[in-house]
Amino acid sequence: MKSKTLILDYDAGNLKSIANMLDFLGEDYIISSDKNELKNARRVIFPGQGHFRQAIENLDKKELIEPIKSIISAGVPFLGICLGLQILFEKSDEAPNFEGLSILKGEVKKFTSGKIPQIGWNKIKNTRINTYLKDEFFYFVNSYYVIPEDKSIISSQANYGIDFCSSIQKDNLTAVQFHPEKSAKAGMDFFKLWIAGS
Repeated sequence: MKSKTLILDYDAGNLKSIANMLDFLGEDYIISSDKNELKNARRVIFPGQGHFRQAIENLDKKELIEPIKSIISAGVPFLGICLGLQILFEKSDEAPNFEGLSILKGEVKKFTSGKIPQIGWNKIKNTRINTYLKDEFFYFVNSYYVIPEDKSIISSQANYGIDFCSSIQKDNLTAVQFHPEKSAKAGMDFFKLWIAGS
């Protein structure tokens, strides 16, 4: 029976902050890199922190790439956070000529103005009806931003010199550029809605 949320451990990512948030919400979860536990998870959180290429290489080493693609295709609720959003796309300025998971079409570009990385609170604005997010301030730590080929999957934007995609939503796939686990009440509300809706 699929009963637990799985926080994916791929030797990169802010696992403890997410675990603390789920503990606070009383959510039953496991932290694992086991592909069989991944396949049996009720929902999956892909935490983000680190380098694009290193993350892909770690996933490949742990034989997690195909299982991730499989559960997303099967409709398992999946949440990508920060780098966990970026690696869903085809390529990134952070690792030129190195392929991402290519679950979504598009690329990841580096900011070219302002202090890099962006660190701190920034307000998002929904671009369409958004299941889990409100126009609130969230905490960002990012030098890169995604440019989806399919603009209809963009669920919110923020501005840092330019308007950029701060979250996407497509079927069972949700991913955010900010860190909801570090975003106080706004982040907590987001996790509550995502868990309840998945």
